[in-house]
Amino acid sequence: MASGHHPDGSASQTMDGIGFLSVPEATAEAQRIFDEDIAELGYVMSVSRLWAYQPATVAGLFALLRQVTTVDRLSLRQRHVLVTACASAFGDSYCSLVWGSRLAEASDAQTAAGVLTGVDDGLSSSERAMATWARKVAREPNGTTAADAQELRDAGFSDSQIFTITAFVALRLAFSTVNDALGVRPDAALRSSVPGVVRDAVAFGRPIDDVADEV
Repeated sequence: MASGHHPDGSASQTMDGIGFLSVPEATAEAQRIFDEDIAELGYVMSVSRLWAYQPATVAGLFALLRQVTTVDRLSLRQRHVLVTACASAFGDSYCSLVWGSRLAEASDAQTAAGVLTGVDDGLSSSERAMATWARKVAREPNGTTAADAQELRDAGFSDSQIFTITAFVALRLAFSTVNDALGVRPDAALRSSVPGVVRDAVAFGRPIDDVADEV
C-alpha cells in the first residue's frame, strides 16, 4: 500500500513508508494486531506496522518469549527491569521509552530513569544483578565471564533461572534489532505519555516520531 494508510484509517510513520520500508499490505493477521493496539493504546504502534510484513513471525516471537518463562516464570516487574536495562544498553530508544514507562508505573519514574542510565539504586539486590547481566548480554555477550554468572547465583538465582533470564533478554534484543535496523522511530504519542524524567533519560537511538498516527 503506497498511500501510507491502512484499512483502519490510520496513517503510517511516514506518508509513504514505515521506517526505511514501504507500507506492507494489511492482511487479516496484521489487522488483528492493529486492532489490539487500538484497543489498548488508542493508536497503532509503528512496530506493529513494520511487522505487518510477517505478523505470524512476530506472534511466534512473542509466543516464544512466553514459552521461555514457563519453567522459571519471571514476574512482570522483573521483565520490566530486564527489558529496560537491555534496551537502553543496546541503544534502542523505542523499547527503552515503552518499557521504561512501564517500569516507572511498577516502581517510580526516578527508578526507571536510573535503570535507563545504568544507575540501579531504586532496585532490589536481585533486580540489580538482573539489570547488570542484561546490559552485559546486550553490549558484549562474548565478554561475559563465569564470575558474572556467579553474581546472579549470589543474588539468589538458580542456573535454570539464569538460562531463562538470558534467553528472554536475547529474544528481546532480536526484536529490537529488526526494528532499529529498519529505521522505525518511537511513536509520537510517547512524547506526551512517557514521564518526563524517563523521556529525558533516553538520549540515544532514533528520535521520537514527529507526526502522530491518526486512529
